[in-house]
Amino acid sequence: MQNFIWDCEPDNTEDDDASIYLSIGDLMSGLLMFFVLLFITALAQIDEPKRVVIGNVIGEMKSNNINVKVNPETGDISIQESILFAQGSTELKPKGKEFLRRFIPVYSRVIFSKPEIENEVSRVVIEGHTSSEGDDKTNMELSVLRASSVYKFIFYDMNFPTQASLSQKILAAGRGEIEADKTRDNPADRKVLFRLQFRSDELSNKSYLKKSQEKINE
Repeated sequence: MQNFIWDCEPDNTEDDDASIYLSIGDLMSGLLMFFVLLFITALAQIDEPKRVVIGNVIGEMKSNNINVKVNPETGDISIQESILFAQGSTELKPKGKEFLRRFIPVYSRVIFSKPEIENEVSRVVIEGHTSSEGDDKTNMELSVLRASSVYKFIFYDMNFPTQASLSQKILAAGRGEIEADKTRDNPADRKVLFRLQFRSDELSNKSYLKKSQEKINE
């Protein structure tokens, strides 16, 4: 009589496979987390020189009692129309000239204070901005001419130690009402921005910079 022997030991094949899959899944999750952290660290290192520049700009403005609005994320410095120009005018007011004589030497000194800061700042753009009052063409022309007035005053009527170096980095451009509140005439939109462009950022809006500079050089 034949004896039949039943294998009553549990089949652990599926459990073993599940363990293998789980281990691979954990490994992949760990690798993904590693690369995410590596990417974040790389971004932080790239952004660090930019933060240093902006921090120095903010610090120097405060220590020299120059009352300007500095964007802590971008380094943009906003100067309201009321300081520089009469409404609708492209001629700098005496008050505006006095302000620029105080502001520009300090601002430029920060940019050229250290080689690493000078290298990080690829461009300084003087941007004219208007409110949405009036037509677009007139506002664009006004913004370009105002930026040009500031540019010409800095390099034709002022004298400061880093002037020649600054002239190699600076451009003037008009933005018109592009960034203005379209729902109302907001006086805060009428301003001149000093905008820093950084090596770690891609240059943007190249076309309007080129066209504005050509108009200024006419």
